[in-house]
Amino acid sequence: MANAPRSRAEAKSLEAWLRGFTARVRIPLTATIITGAIGGVLLVLQAWLLARIIDGVIIEHRALHQVWPLLIDLLATFIARAIITALTDIIGFEAAARVKRDIRRLAYAHLTALGPAWSRRERSGDLATTLIDGIEALDQYYASYLPQMALAVFIPLAILVFVFPAYWVAGIIMVITAPLIPLFMIIVGKGAERLNQRQWRKLARMSAYFFDAIEGLTTLKLFGASRAEAQMIADVSDDYRITTMAVLRVAFLSSLVLEFFATISIAMVAVYIGFALYYRDLHFLPGFFVLLLAPEFYRPLRNMGSSYHARMEAIGAAEQIVRLLATEPPASLPAPTPAPEPALTIRFEQVDFAYQPSEPILTGIDFTLAPGERLALVGPSGAGKTTISQLLLGFLHPSGGAIRIGGTDLRDLPPAAWLARIAWLPQRPTLFHGSVIDNIRLGLTADAAAVRAAAAQAGADHFITNLPQGYDTIVGERGQGLSGGEIQRIALARAFLKNAELIVLDEPDASLDPATAALITASVERLARDRTMLIIAHRLESVRHADRILVIDHGRIIESGDHASLLARHGLYATMSALRQDVPA
Repeated sequence: MANAPRSRAEAKSLEAWLRGFTARVRIPLTATIITGAIGGVLLVLQAWLLARIIDGVIIEHRALHQVWPLLIDLLATFIARAIITALTDIIGFEAAARVKRDIRRLAYAHLTALGPAWSRRERSGDLATTLIDGIEALDQYYASYLPQMALAVFIPLAILVFVFPAYWVAGIIMVITAPLIPLFMIIVGKGAERLNQRQWRKLARMSAYFFDAIEGLTTLKLFGASRAEAQMIADVSDDYRITTMAVLRVAFLSSLVLEFFATISIAMVAVYIGFALYYRDLHFLPGFFVLLLAPEFYRPLRNMGSSYHARMEAIGAAEQIVRLLATEPPASLPAPTPAPEPALTIRFEQVDFAYQPSEPILTGIDFTLAPGERLALVGPSGAGKTTISQLLLGFLHPSGGAIRIGGTDLRDLPPAAWLARIAWLPQRPTLFHGSVIDNIRLGLTADAAAVRAAAAQAGADHFITNLPQGYDTIVGERGQGLSGGEIQRIALARAFLKNAELIVLDEPDASLDPATAALITASVERLARDRTMLIIAHRLESVRHADRILVIDHGRIIESGDHASLLARHGLYATMSALRQDVPA
């Protein structure tokens, strides 16, 4: 998501994408334009009432009680216009909020389709900027720019209807000068589109650096690299500052041009009215009425110019969102029709996988995982163990071969139905900001008693009960406030509550102290009873009692057997065991 559009055609394509969402909010957007138009009519009425009051008091020398009804009408018009203006803003922002909600849902659904295997290869800060700041940047486009485009046509035309009968010369001046404002706005704004797109790329890059620095703060401190990282962030921030100032220079220049032409045009109208009044070619009432309307004639055009920056910002943000949505998810077959669940016999048939055709990750992976079997994957780091688990979970699809569940190709199974049969226990489980009970349920519908029973099976009920609010205790993002062992037990409670047939285990006790690891291991043993289990092993100690062990190296299965038989072969497994010295023979 780094390249910017290189032509105006691409910018127009992005704006067409933005406008495609207006069909979903046609009613509120239309209401915004209608209320804005009503506000324009009230503006003309307000100017007419004010002109009559001034004419009556100064020219006709009327007493206050004679103009009092006009003052009441003026006050009522002013209040009505204020209400209409507020209503216009409220409806506009409501329309924008609906569009942003729809885009967020669309982006989230697409991220889900892309899967965790894709998101792990992207920078989190980059994605956060696109999905949070980028979508928020669309607010003014829908709430202000689009309605203002219509009002910039309607209100000046409505004013001209009253100006021409009052003083046709002023009407001619307005007609001639009005197009100059959008013309110069377009000229000035030509270079601003690229600047805005560049600004969004710089913002995404800066966010990614900040996010990485925060994530790795401990590592940076321990390795004495915090100053170097701080300098890098300062350089990236300064780069963003320079780009932002360039955007602001264009924005200020655009505002200056708009104000200059609007002021000159109003001055021309005022001068002509002044001469007409001096030579008695024009009465005071129509002249003053036209003079009051002159600034209001150019105001919608100036507002459109101000909103033009919102358009450029929206196009810059849309570029990043569209690039995300244009990313192809893993290839899959057409949506399958629901069918009876096949038996849980998992078969990898000569499975190949590669992100790039020239760089294979897995080659010829062939094995069967029978119901109730405990199968472990071991091998050096980067051998392909995690990729196999991602393929089994359906987050990736094979480049060659097939994965069959009870004889049915995995791609023919509805993804939600397949994942419902799996419990996933990673090394570092994710907890979300919320209560402990909600983190255990995590989308499942279960009462408090069922949750507590699952927590007891996972050995978590005791420590959860002792938390300040028990199961209602709020835990921070990533389980802030809980120890690693407590987080693992909450993850185990999720698995017990889900009661899935297949357990995919990424050695959850690998980073724990021996005592806590023993508790987790005992809970995993209870969970594994009468269930099929795939273990991604990082320590050979955890696979001693597996029914079968597959040794993976450079994306291939090079050994297969149980612990004793693999040691007897004196191959890679035996070598790894000897080097780690953590598995008794």
